[in-house]
Amino acid sequence: MRIAVLAATAVLVAGCSQGVGGQPEPESPQQPGPGSAAAPTATPTGSPDPSPPSRPPAAAAPVAEVIAWIEAAPPAAVEGFHSVSREGTATDLGDGVAFVTPSGTSSCVTDGRAAGALTCLVELSDPPPRPADVYGEWKGGWVDYPGPTLTVGSAHADAGPFAAGFGAELPYGRALGFGDYRCRTDQSGLFCVNYAHRSAVKISDAGVDTFGCLRQEAPPADVGTRFSC
Repeated sequence: MRIAVLAATAVLVAGCSQGVGGQPEPESPQQPGPGSAAAPTATPTGSPDPSPPSRPPAAAAPVAEVIAWIEAAPPAAVEGFHSVSREGTATDLGDGVAFVTPSGTSSCVTDGRAAGALTCLVELSDPPPRPADVYGEWKGGWVDYPGPTLTVGSAHADAGPFAAGFGAELPYGRALGFGDYRCRTDQSGLFCVNYAHRSAVKISDAGVDTFGCLRQEAPPADVGTRFSC
């Protein structure tokens, strides 16, 4: 009797292995084993931001590198740069900003008469020469940087935005943000970016280097050197 039951069970199991119409049922897909190739999985899009540069950007560096260098510096509190002083007398600039580099090579201020454009007086070792037809006092180290243009050397009848004096010292390795600008001081020079036009500049006694869209062009008669986007 036991043998008959086992035989009937075997017949039943064999019948269940057949599909509709007598065709075999498709086998279930097997999971890949440890040594088989699995289906590719989704990978994160994009890559981590690169580390900020460890040294100042070289001449002709991409503007993104200059921006990264400037932004890598710890920020200085802008509240300490809203005044200038001359002979012990301080003048409040309101929203304006003024600062000097530790070397004293560059003294910069936002010019309220020029929509807050950055203006610097720089002690250049080789400033642009005075053009032949310029009248007034020639200042070869006068730098105007509104963003889409930058000029070096111009004539001025007065001290302009520097009449009331100069700002506080911006220490080496610190960055100061104001308006569309951010500037960082370094022993190799002063680096500033204008975010609105994605242009940048390095200013030192050795000269002026520009980055981004700024390209040198023929200057007007009353300017030493001019760069424009």
